Amino acid sequence: MNTDFAYVDELVPGIHWDAKYATGDNFTGAPVDGYLVNRIVGTTSLCTALNRARDRAGAVGFGLLVWDGYRPQRAVEWFVRWSKLPEDGRTKDRHYPNIDRAEMFERGYVATRSGHSRGSTVDLTLYDVATGEVAAMGGDFDLMDPISHHGADGVTGVEAMHRELLRSIMTACGFVPYEREWWHYTLADEPYPETYFDFLVA
Repeated sequence: MNTDFAYVDELVPGIHWDAKYATGDNFTGAPVDGYLVNRIVGTTSLCTALNRARDRAGAVGFGLLVWDGYRPQRAVEWFVRWSKLPEDGRTKDRHYPNIDRAEMFERGYVATRSGHSRGSTVDLTLYDVATGEVAAMGGDFDLMDPISHHGADGVTGVEAMHRELLRSIMTACGFVPYEREWWHYTLADEPYPETYFDFLVA
């Protein structure tokens, strides 16, 4: 691993994580190339900012649950290959109910050159510290649909409030939101804006 990268859980005490692409619980239905362990990796700059975000969330009774951070370039290439396979329907209803696989790229839900591979992008949500329950956000992680956009119609008032809370926490801590995915944030001052890494998450 690059010396400026770290396991997020080691530098951000108390953070929760579930590395979806290390498991079968993702839009491909299988563990993804490049993820050998269920850990989240990111730049040390990302971890510093996440510490601030954790504290801000904790001040209002929430914690952070992270689903993805650094993403090896080989994983992105794996997504491209997967998108060209015949549709088997296993994950379509949950993750891309209204589009075809190939449209994921055209509509900006998956990229052939992902900011995640630069090490300072994170996919995350909030959970209630008192109950441990994940905050209702009006749609799951990697739901590739307009309902996942910031400001989308069709979410409840509570779900919209949770989305806005997450956004306010993250932007206050130096992150920029991605308008098509309420869970996706990139560090504004990322240390490797032009570098796409490909070491394993191991």
